[in-house]
Amino acid sequence: MRADVAVVGAGPAGSWTAYCLARRGARVLLIDGSHPREKPCGGGVTGRALSVVAAALSDLPTRVIHSARFVDSVGGQSVSVGLDVPAVEFPPDLVVASRTDFDAALLHAAREAGAELVPARVRDIVATDDGFRVDFGGDARDARHLVGADGANSLVRRRMTAPFTRDQLSIATGWYAHETTSDEIVIEFVADPPGYIWSFPRPDHLAIGICTEFSAGVGAASLRERLAAWIRTTRIAPGARLQPYSWPIPSLSDADLAELSVSGAPGWFLVGDAAGLVDPLTREGIYFALVSAEWAADSIASGQPYMCELYDNRVRERVAPELARAARLKARFFTAPFAALMMDAIARSESIRRVAADLIAGRQCYETLKWRLVRTFEIGVAFRLWRHLLDT
Repeated sequence: MRADVAVVGAGPAGSWTAYCLARRGARVLLIDGSHPREKPCGGGVTGRALSVVAAALSDLPTRVIHSARFVDSVGGQSVSVGLDVPAVEFPPDLVVASRTDFDAALLHAAREAGAELVPARVRDIVATDDGFRVDFGGDARDARHLVGADGANSLVRRRMTAPFTRDQLSIATGWYAHETTSDEIVIEFVADPPGYIWSFPRPDHLAIGICTEFSAGVGAASLRERLAAWIRTTRIAPGARLQPYSWPIPSLSDADLAELSVSGAPGWFLVGDAAGLVDPLTREGIYFALVSAEWAADSIASGQPYMCELYDNRVRERVAPELARAARLKARFFTAPFAALMMDAIARSESIRRVAADLIAGRQCYETLKWRLVRTFEIGVAFRLWRHLLDT
C-alpha cells in the first residue's frame, strides 16, 4: 500500500514530523537504519525546544544546567552566568540529554502515534507521476509526499534540489569525555580559526567540542589536537577516557537564507538540518528542527494544492530572518577583541549577564538584541559591545 508520506531520517526533525502526521491519521513511513544513536553535538535542549515536544516526552533522562561559564584560557579569566531552574511544571532554561535517549523518545512517540519504522538506509529517491519511490536496498516503497530529515548530507536534498556546498557547512569535532560530568556548560570563543569551544555535561559524560567553518581549512584531526590541549589547560576532564567524533553542520550566510528553498513540486519538504535551519552563530538546531517538522506536517495535512508555498512562507517569515541576523553577526563575533569585551561586560554587569543567559536559553532573539543591550544600565559597556559587532 502506498504511504501518504515517507519521512527519510528519524532524528528529532524526522520523528517529530512523523508523530505530527500520524496523529492526524496519515499513513507515514519513517525510514532510517541508524536511529536512535548518539550524535556529536552538545546535546543542549532549550526550554523553548522542550515546550514543543513536552506532550510526547516522558521520563527522559536529562541533566539540568545551572550555569554557563565563559572562559579565556589564554588570559586565565572565567565568568559564570546563572541559568534559571524554575518550578517543576515549567521547563528550565537549558537541559542536556543524551542524543540516544532524546532521539529514542521521539522515535518511540512517532511509532506509538502510528508511524511505521523501516530500519533501512535509503539508497535512492525518484519522483514518479503521483509521488515518490524510495529505494532502500533491494526493496522500495511509494509515497505521495516526501520529507527529508536526513541531516546536512541529506540525500533528499541532493535528489530534489542541490547539496550544501563546502562554504555552507561547519565542522563540529571533539571528544566525549567518559566517566565524568557536571552541571554547567563551559564556552570559550576563539578567533583562529573563528568559532568556539564548548563542554556540555550529559548524564554520564561530557561532550567537549570545537566548531568552525569548513572554509577555514583546518582539518578535524588538527582541531581535536587543539581541543585536547584545551582540555589539559582547563583541567575540565582530568583522567577521563576520550572518544573522538566529527560531524558536519549547515552554517548558511544571510544571502543563502534569502534564497532558501525548503520544498517543491510534486510535494517534497526539507526540515531541520537538511533544510539548513541551524543558527549560524551558535550552531543550535534542535528547536528549528522541531518547529520546521510541525510546520511541514501542518502544510501536508492541509491537503491544499499550495501546501509547499504554505511551508516555504512560514519558514521564510518566521525563521529565516532571525538566522540571517545571526549570520551577519558571526564574522565579527568570533574575534579576540569582542571576546575580551564580552568577558568584561559579563563580569561587570548583572543586566548583561541576564542577556547572556537569555541568549543561551533561546529567549533572546537577535532582532531585539541591540535594544536589549542599550536598555541595560551599563550603557557604555553595551555600546562598546554593539559598536564592535557592527563596525569592526
